[in-house]
Amino acid sequence: MKKLRFSLILILILTMTLSMILTGCGGEKQQAQQNEQTGDGSLQRVKDAGKLVAGLDDAFPPMGYRNDKNELVGFDIDFGNELAKRLGVEMEWQPTDWNGVILSLQSKKFDIILSGMSITEERKQAVNFSTPYIATDQVVVVKSSNDEIKTVEDLKGKIIGTQLGSTGEKSAKTIPDLDEKNLKLYSAYTEAFTDLAIGRLDAMVVDELTARHYMTQKPGEFKVTDISLSYEPMGIAVRKEDKELLDAINQAIDDMRADGTLGKISEKWFGEDITKDVK
Repeated sequence: MKKLRFSLILILILTMTLSMILTGCGGEKQQAQQNEQTGDGSLQRVKDAGKLVAGLDDAFPPMGYRNDKNELVGFDIDFGNELAKRLGVEMEWQPTDWNGVILSLQSKKFDIILSGMSITEERKQAVNFSTPYIATDQVVVVKSSNDEIKTVEDLKGKIIGTQLGSTGEKSAKTIPDLDEKNLKLYSAYTEAFTDLAIGRLDAMVVDELTARHYMTQKPGEFKVTDISLSYEPMGIAVRKEDKELLDAINQAIDDMRADGTLGKISEKWFGEDITKDVK
């Protein structure tokens, strides 16, 4: 009798254990299927809001800046507005301090960073980047009357300016024998160009797209030297967890490149399509 009772208890325990295992497996499978169906929700969040909020530096011509009417204009502005349209939402631009732009993205003050942001290994540790849509070099700019600075060696002992928190700052710090007390950092490139024009700086480190724009705005005042410090593709930054939003952005960029829209925006701002050979 005791043996029978023990056997029945053993069978009951085994049955309950097997049931729990099967239920657990089914639950995990159901959860996996649910996750597969819903994804991370980042794209749907933007669609539900009806807008894509982008952080930017609004003093960064020709990518994004204020015109005489205080309107936001530039390559990135046209590009971003078209991007949002293809996602089926409105674009909302949110100017922010560039030095803390990644922290602002991570704290969800906006959905993306779209502001001529160079793709670097350091930044890729904190955010994910879209497919590169344009690229530039970090170059050295001087006043047009300056014939002393022609090579990187000529920068020794010179006062050099660039934007705080930019890849221009990072590139400037690679200059051999740079005395860091001679490196002046500004909150915006516009301030550095002003100081270069009045002689407070000997040279500036800035991306070539911005440099060329200033040269067209003030003909004969500045020139780009032959010094190139780095080649930098630019992309849209998103939070690490927003993979569905990133996929949708990449698809839109590919479509804009394929149908010629990206090239037309480039021709408007740079006189030629400089987006087609981006690596």
